[in-house]
Amino acid sequence: MVFTPRFVAFGTVLLSLSAVVTPVHAQGGAAAAGSAPAQSTGEPWRIITPPQVTQVLARDGTLIGEIGRERRLSIPLRTLPKYVGQAFIAVEDKRFYQHDGVDLVGVAGALKDAVTKGDIRGASTITQLLVGNMHPDIIDRRDRSPTRKLREQVAAREMEKHYSKEQILEAFLNQISFGRGAFGIEMAARQYFGKGAADLTLAEAASLASMPKSPVQYDPARNTDRNRQRRNTVLALMAEQGYITAAQAAAAQREPVRTVNRAASLAPWVTDVVRVQAERAGVQVMQGGFRIVTTVDAGLQRSAQDALSRGIDEIESRPGFRGKRCAASTTAAPANAAASKRPRVDDCLEGAVVVLDPTSGDVRALVGGRDYARSSFNRAIDGNRQPGSSFKAFVYAQAIAQGLTANAMVADTLLRVRLDNGQVYSPDNADNEFQGALTVREALTRSRNPVAVQLALSIGMDSVTALARRAGLRAPIAPYPSSALGASVVQPLDFVAAYASFDNGGVAVEPRFLQRIEDRTGRVVHTAPGAPLRAAMDPRVAFIMRDIMQDVVTRGTATSLRRMVPASVPVAGKTGTTNDNADVWFVGMTPELVTGVWLGFDKPAMIAPGAAGGTLAAPIAGRVIASAYEGRSAGAWSPPPGVVPVELDRATGAIATTATPADRRYTEWFLMGTEPGATAWPLALFRFGPIGH
Repeated sequence: MVFTPRFVAFGTVLLSLSAVVTPVHAQGGAAAAGSAPAQSTGEPWRIITPPQVTQVLARDGTLIGEIGRERRLSIPLRTLPKYVGQAFIAVEDKRFYQHDGVDLVGVAGALKDAVTKGDIRGASTITQLLVGNMHPDIIDRRDRSPTRKLREQVAAREMEKHYSKEQILEAFLNQISFGRGAFGIEMAARQYFGKGAADLTLAEAASLASMPKSPVQYDPARNTDRNRQRRNTVLALMAEQGYITAAQAAAAQREPVRTVNRAASLAPWVTDVVRVQAERAGVQVMQGGFRIVTTVDAGLQRSAQDALSRGIDEIESRPGFRGKRCAASTTAAPANAAASKRPRVDDCLEGAVVVLDPTSGDVRALVGGRDYARSSFNRAIDGNRQPGSSFKAFVYAQAIAQGLTANAMVADTLLRVRLDNGQVYSPDNADNEFQGALTVREALTRSRNPVAVQLALSIGMDSVTALARRAGLRAPIAPYPSSALGASVVQPLDFVAAYASFDNGGVAVEPRFLQRIEDRTGRVVHTAPGAPLRAAMDPRVAFIMRDIMQDVVTRGTATSLRRMVPASVPVAGKTGTTNDNADVWFVGMTPELVTGVWLGFDKPAMIAPGAAGGTLAAPIAGRVIASAYEGRSAGAWSPPPGVVPVELDRATGAIATTATPADRRYTEWFLMGTEPGATAWPLALFRFGPIGH
């Protein structure tokens, strides 16, 4: 089209003809409808509330996750330093405070440059950009036709009639895209500079003001030099237009562009859980604008993730590890790596960590895998894995409940159990040895398999299953002898929660993630009270079992953990390893926390020859527990009424005498009436020894 001077004389004609000038912003950024279309009001001049992010918070208010279709958190203009808005005005619309929504001077200049210089540039105002971004379903800025431009200008002028300049600027800053899924100035400040928009420096504000033209091209982290050059242009424009002094501009121009690596969501698996729970409660958190307050401890969540990552890295570096080293997957293999050294397992080693409050069931930390970005599958909740020997705690607890004493002698010996299908089941030990007569305490401390099977056969596997079910274990337990050794699969979260009954005096708890949900005004729209507490076992049984499991940590299969946790913190627990070394566990407790760690491949396979819960999972749990007590003292466990302490000889299980060496003396606990010298327990159920059929 050929332009003649007569077009400049007619304002209304000029506006429509300006549509032939291709706006710079039509290529991307603020005017490219970078966000999902908002629900239209049918009136493109109206300022509507754009989609907001729902914030997921730790119990202390720390942000641990975000939910929503767009990562946006709208903030008032008055909370920002004045230079933030001024930076955008200087580079986007220098006559913002003079025009009525359409900058006639800018349009005329753009037309003149197009005719005389062939310079195609945009002349859209901030108001026009807001109209196009806020109502992309009505004003599509990708449409370059004159009719679209005219409709946009009409809407912009109408918007200026209904809203103040401050309202328009605020809506613009909260609407536009800054790339990487960040919408609005608040999320942009967090994304690139790790701070709220209210804390932006002049140089940082200018860096962000550089981006609407093209968030990708002027990304301050990926294209630092390009952003710095445009940032300095913005600063020069601000000085030229009188918003800042030349000295301020020069000082800011000398600053380097320093961005931060925005941390991934601190608790992505927890975020997934609470999103589902909120939606089931009827709260549409995906629409955004809510605050979900969880039970999570932010510091402990971070420690759990770090401990799992560090532990897996160490395991992958061990000789004999059967999987590939996923932590170093981006590093090329050494040139002399022999083909015979290729991993035997193609999958990455995975893990899960659960930490919860034993008195309430409140989940303090949950990690569902080694890397959420690699795999979002939540192994802590949706995984089904064999618990191995860690299940033995329920076997022993039921036996003690039925009258077995911790000093009773049992036989770690070869068993041959004929099953209903005619096959013979013969459990062995990890060390392929049998140690003969042991006390019950020693058998659990050393995790001797034949003893656990004998106990289960004597008291009935169905009674063991009933106890585990009362403690909160929902997974079905097969009625076979091997289930006494943890052959039936469980879900890690349920299993760790069931262990809470050993910690809290025999009470079953239900894991809880949600505390409350607030809307954007702070009104509570949903609360999640804890489930009613119910008895799982006799508190005396829980105390005796916990006391035995302290020996597991002190001198049994989990001593690696004891070395990592301060001696002032009492710890009890049980390791678990499956027969094929495919699953390793540690589940343990302190007076304030129950902590569980599982490791394995998603498709069960041997981790390494000799892999065990005590050497692989327990150290990870140890790091988590140690971090939980940094700067914090631990409580203590107290014996409940109805238990009797007696000093015994550890080697024989008999009452200690003056001849018993000091290193063999220890205090054993008994249900009242079962201690040495008391009236015999009426149910003589246990006659242990080799069982044959």
